[in-house]
Amino acid sequence: MSETRRHRPATLLVRGGLNRTPFGETAEALFLTSGFVYDSAEQAEATFRNEIARYQYSRFGNPTLTMLEERLAALEGAEACRLTATGMAAVHAALLSHLKVGDRLVASRALFGSCHWIVSTLLPRYGIESVFVDGADLAQWEAALSRPATMVLLESPSNPMLELVDVGAVCRLAKRAGAMVVVDNVFATPLLQRPLEQGADVVVYSCTKHMDGQGRVLGGAVLGTRKWVDEVLQPFIRNTGPAMSPFNAWVILKGLETLKLRVDQMCRNAAAIADFLAERPEVARVLYPFRADHPQHALALRQMGAGGTLVTFDIHGGKGACFAFMNALRLVDVSNNLGDSKSLATHPATTTHMRIGAEERARLGITDGTVRLSVGLEDVADLIEDLAQALEAIPAGAARAAE
Repeated sequence: MSETRRHRPATLLVRGGLNRTPFGETAEALFLTSGFVYDSAEQAEATFRNEIARYQYSRFGNPTLTMLEERLAALEGAEACRLTATGMAAVHAALLSHLKVGDRLVASRALFGSCHWIVSTLLPRYGIESVFVDGADLAQWEAALSRPATMVLLESPSNPMLELVDVGAVCRLAKRAGAMVVVDNVFATPLLQRPLEQGADVVVYSCTKHMDGQGRVLGGAVLGTRKWVDEVLQPFIRNTGPAMSPFNAWVILKGLETLKLRVDQMCRNAAAIADFLAERPEVARVLYPFRADHPQHALALRQMGAGGTLVTFDIHGGKGACFAFMNALRLVDVSNNLGDSKSLATHPATTTHMRIGAEERARLGITDGTVRLSVGLEDVADLIEDLAQALEAIPAGAARAAE
């Protein structure tokens, strides 16, 4: 373990992976270049033969990306990291670099809409068997993993219903089945949950969310062992090209410097808002992992450091009442992004999870009255005032329709 990796998270977020040029710059250098030149033809040949370690082309290696990869690896406690253009490219690369025809994947049903599509639609096209289970039900995991599997995919907490998976228990079942476990940790961030310490093999992130956290750039990350990253993931990324731009990597590097400050405050705001919403007559249900009424509250306390930055709730009256509420918001923006400094609200049934279909949404507990709120950095009193006036703007008949 390097000296840097012994530091605590707040220090790693500022100092991890820092590699200054001879100019001695304070901020990380931005290497906005597509390629690199060689001293000779012989050096180029040796580079492509992997006889010497040297940057060749920014599609599969760049000094700015290396700094971000090393910072994220140190923060996560992983041996290695590779970056991708988006979070979905990270999920896709983690799965397709490893799986092949005849393999079997077991996944939690509660996945982001595009992840659900990869598992339900894309993988079967390549002769890969996909099996869905209810993530909170260990008996279903045990049954699905009672015979050999190649890979397990889960997210915890899930998008958008904040369902938790017992990561440690599923990892133990997966190991017996011979499966590699991939955890999408985007809702928890590496500050609130450490899947590798609980037995996971690979962790994926959308860096677009909390890591940038200010609505500026897209990016993704895949973290795992050095051997798997170098021998399995890197050839896939090198030859298929889902590369992160050096500029995006630089922006995310700067975003990481304030990640802990932002996530800590956003979690405090989210907890206060969840308590406020739970007392409102217009609200039928509130889901927040650190509230005592969350179905998996004990598990949340055991495997997470805080309740997270997302609050999900159901409004009486369905879609009409939800739309009236969202259209009345003055401070909170209507957007399908999350993990931003600005508070954002979305209606999953008509946005992020529209394409999985009504039947699957019902299985996941997503109703026409469900709202996902990504809580930002505004003064929590201002946020509560905005939510209150928007709830009061719901027509009385719509709010009572489901009572």
